[in-house]
Amino acid sequence: MSTSLGLPASGSASVSDTPIRPRRVAFDWADTPVHWIPGDAPTTHLINVLHLLLPAGEKWFVQVYKEALPFITDEKLREDVRGFMGQESVHSYSHAAVLDHLRAQGIETRGYTRRLEWFFFDFLGDKPYMPMPKHEWLRVRLSIIAAIEHFTALLGKWVLEAEALDAVGADPMMLDLLRWHGAEEVEHRSVAFDLYQHLGGPMRYARRVEAMAFTAPILLGLWQIGASYLMRNDPTIPDTRYRLRDMARASAEGVAPSYWMLVKAIPRYLVPSYHPEGEASTQAAIDYLATSPAALEAERRAAERRGRLSA
Repeated sequence: MSTSLGLPASGSASVSDTPIRPRRVAFDWADTPVHWIPGDAPTTHLINVLHLLLPAGEKWFVQVYKEALPFITDEKLREDVRGFMGQESVHSYSHAAVLDHLRAQGIETRGYTRRLEWFFFDFLGDKPYMPMPKHEWLRVRLSIIAAIEHFTALLGKWVLEAEALDAVGADPMMLDLLRWHGAEEVEHRSVAFDLYQHLGGPMRYARRVEAMAFTAPILLGLWQIGASYLMRNDPTIPDTRYRLRDMARASAEGVAPSYWMLVKAIPRYLVPSYHPEGEASTQAAIDYLATSPAALEAERRAAERRGRLSA
């Protein structure tokens, strides 16, 4: 079956058995200290980079997927994509609220986030930066999202298992945000890949390789640049330099993911038979979401709304 843009749908579709649905969580940052990992500004800011990267990136995901929705011919995959879009929208505004908290603590973030918005919405916007048909440009962006989601699933798995963060007394509200988000990244880890496989066309494997070659160095570079940016803009610390050895020390202590964890995952993605289902445990994500204070409160409010509507 073909669409008006010439996007042939493949036989590949959703493999997920778990309904993908957004949870309308809310967080209160009034009692969260500026260095929410006590006494460790470098690691706090290394992880804080996610709050800078994700709002623009996830809004961009939703924009691209709105373009792709009309061309999805598999009903279950279309349902998963809509659920993915809902989850990513909530992720975006939840992390954006942390930026307000950082600015209230005197840490300016807009210089960095403006560059990210240019990257996603201008450089990777709806007009290709190189001559190509509109449907091919959509495929390029879908391939980039699939590559990014490979890394977000790994980070989600990491934070769900990062008991060292609890041991060092990390702020419970921030941990819940990160683990709720990480659990949903694990929960929907196959959606972006399945959508790309569905609409990727005859060059989909070659473009998957190209997308990872493009995405990995940019993502890792943006992370390092973001940590350095936050350290330089933190008025509460005397030494504002960020060093690679800070990340090496934090990952050795188990309080931060490592570049090596992400780099060694790249070859797995390049195996032709790769699928994200093998990267993490859906049950581990569901188990956390069943105990997350923010997710439970979101469920309670949703149940109240349903009760009022049915009354």
